[in-house]
Amino acid sequence: MRYLKLPLLGLLLAAAPLLEAQGKIPTTREVYGFTIGDDYRLANYTQFTDYMKKVDAASPRMTLQSIGKTAEGRDQLMGIITSPANHKLLAKYQGISQKLAHAEGLTDDQARALAREGKAVVWIDGGLHATE
Repeated sequence: MRYLKLPLLGLLLAAAPLLEAQGKIPTTREVYGFTIGDDYRLANYTQFTDYMKKVDAASPRMTLQSIGKTAEGRDQLMGIITSPANHKLLAKYQGISQKLAHAEGLTDDQARALAREGKAVVWIDGGLHATE
C-alpha cells in the first residue's frame, strides 16, 4: 500500500480547496484556535491528529489510516485523498502500481496498458527531523 500512501500535512494543505468543495471542512483556526503558518504557533501531535480525524469525518474524499508507530509509540497517520469511486478501487490501483514498479515479466505493451488503466499517485511528505 506504500504506493498509495500520502503523509498528511503538505497533502492536506494542497488539497484543502478540493476537500472544501465536498462539504464543511473545518479550518485549522476552528480546531486549533490559530491558522497554520501563524507566527509563533505550532500544532502539537494531539492537535494535528484531532484535525486529521475531523477532516476525515467531514469528507468522503479522505481516508485516514495508521501506517505504523512512531519512535514514541504514536500512530503515524496517512491520508488518502481521491474521489469516492477511486477509494473503492484502491486495491486495484495499488496492484497496477506494484506491477509497474517491479516491471517483472511485463512487455512494453502490457506496461502501457497498465499505465493507461492506473492512476497517478502523488506523495506529499510534510516530515521534518525532530526529537521523535
